[in-house]
Amino acid sequence: MDVVARANQAVAEGRDIVMMCVGQPGSPAPTTAREAARSALDHGRIGYTTAAGIDPLRRRIAQHYMDKYSVELDPARVFVTTGSSAGFILAFLAGFDPGDRVAIPSPGYPAYRNILRSLSLEPVELATREDERWVISADMLREAHSKKPLNGILIANPNNPNGTMMKPDAFHELMQTSAELSVNFISDEIYHGLTYAQPEICALEISDECFVINSFSKYFCMTGWRVGWMVVPENMSETVDRLQQNAFISAPEISQIAALSAFDGIDEMERVKQGYEANRTLVLDRLSRLGLKKVHPIDGAFYAYVETSRISNDSLALSARILDEANVALTPGIDFDTAEGKSWMRFSFAGDNATLVEGFDRLDEWLSRQNL
Repeated sequence: MDVVARANQAVAEGRDIVMMCVGQPGSPAPTTAREAARSALDHGRIGYTTAAGIDPLRRRIAQHYMDKYSVELDPARVFVTTGSSAGFILAFLAGFDPGDRVAIPSPGYPAYRNILRSLSLEPVELATREDERWVISADMLREAHSKKPLNGILIANPNNPNGTMMKPDAFHELMQTSAELSVNFISDEIYHGLTYAQPEICALEISDECFVINSFSKYFCMTGWRVGWMVVPENMSETVDRLQQNAFISAPEISQIAALSAFDGIDEMERVKQGYEANRTLVLDRLSRLGLKKVHPIDGAFYAYVETSRISNDSLALSARILDEANVALTPGIDFDTAEGKSWMRFSFAGDNATLVEGFDRLDEWLSRQNL
């Protein structure tokens, strides 16, 4: 966010900045969603909804799990949330007690550890390795649990900042191991729908005893609408309902109305996804030509996590230099990995292809001036 703030300030000062830092789709919400919101504004009062969300949307989300994953889901277990962020807060509050220890991947989404700490929970960062394909394995979980018991584990699949996915067998084994160890499992599935190398697997295909977090932000391009959802174990429904009532009241009604109709815009979103796939090909090619060849597997999402040690071992300072001297905004790896991230950076390819080309042209020119 510091990089974004500096980039936005540069834009306000009249500089032309290529934004390759934020995980925000460049396309708008589906036409169907925008039309539904416009109609609601023209013809109805927008107010509070029930804490769990409007019933038509909860039923439609449940139908989505049947259509996509062949999972029969009771809509009573579906809660509409103020983005995935609220889903994490609700899952952490419902599933854990103060002082509980929750394993998260490193590199991983920095808000995981920050939200956990803010709720008096202890994030346990498990350093992923190249020989494990940069994912948490069942053996890693067992080892960490044996040193000091864990109460939970949170997995994103595809992961942020790298888009790397677990193989289906490995995902099954990790969930089964979590159950054997009585470790609560939370599955962040916000990048489902945006996969290239292999199909997604939903945690609910394996077990009902888990929390699943998702959002309309990424696949449906609805970041600013602040609407997501979570699926909770049956015995957690009442607890989550009470927490939602007190912490958030409800997700915005206008966003829920739009989200319901977003499901009718799948064809439009699939065309957006095709753009990401073209961007992914471009990014891999241009990174290689820049001599940046160590990249985590980009199985999904719209990120490349890239080792930049041949240029600098201080990704924060490097991102500042690139912004100031090349007018390109990139995200330093220390956000995602406090131990090893100084040698890594995240490139977002969520924007349009032409902008990416311009960004890489600027990076190429900048690097040529560094005599590296």
